[in-house]
Amino acid sequence: MGMMRCAVLASGRGSDFQAVCDAVALGTCPVDLVRLITDNPSAQAIERAERAGVLVTVVDPASYPDRAAHDAALTMAMVDSGAELFVLAGYMRLLSPETVRTFAGRVINIHPALLPAFPGLRAPAQAIEHGVRVSGCTVHFVNEEMDNGPIILQSCVPVLDDDDPGTLAARILDEEHRILPEAIRLFAEGRLACDGRRVRILPPATG
Repeated sequence: MGMMRCAVLASGRGSDFQAVCDAVALGTCPVDLVRLITDNPSAQAIERAERAGVLVTVVDPASYPDRAAHDAALTMAMVDSGAELFVLAGYMRLLSPETVRTFAGRVINIHPALLPAFPGLRAPAQAIEHGVRVSGCTVHFVNEEMDNGPIILQSCVPVLDDDDPGTLAARILDEEHRILPEAIRLFAEGRLACDGRRVRILPPATG
């Protein structure tokens, strides 16, 4: 049987996407990376995809008359990719409820905070503003609420006294690059079981 087909959605630099590409190339993330889908025709992630030989689909909101038309086009692009798993890696638009329902249980996201703390934008800045001692990142399943789905993996980093949002974000990003490919691997190996809001990580198959 072939490897699970995986698509990544990204909007910007694509460093998390690059981490997935690197893990796939090393054989530590056993998926067939079939597509990069982006809403940004200028995204640096496109160059990374081209270097890795990954097909790119651009679904630019400026090309559509309204949000509903763009959402429909995005859903069609996701269907056309043939992917079994979709990874939001710095994708800066919320998926519509209809899109989430279409791919229920097959979309994961990486967020630069220890959810449920600091959802949404500016998470590292929020962490510093609130004076927390520890921050980090979270990979979670996507549901119809922003940054609210069942948590798959988390990793912690200290918040240092001299941190600013940029230095903290950089430290968190290193951990994102580590745990996102790991979460994809666990999904591909069929080792994630949702029990309500809890995600159990199953032992590796034997035999």
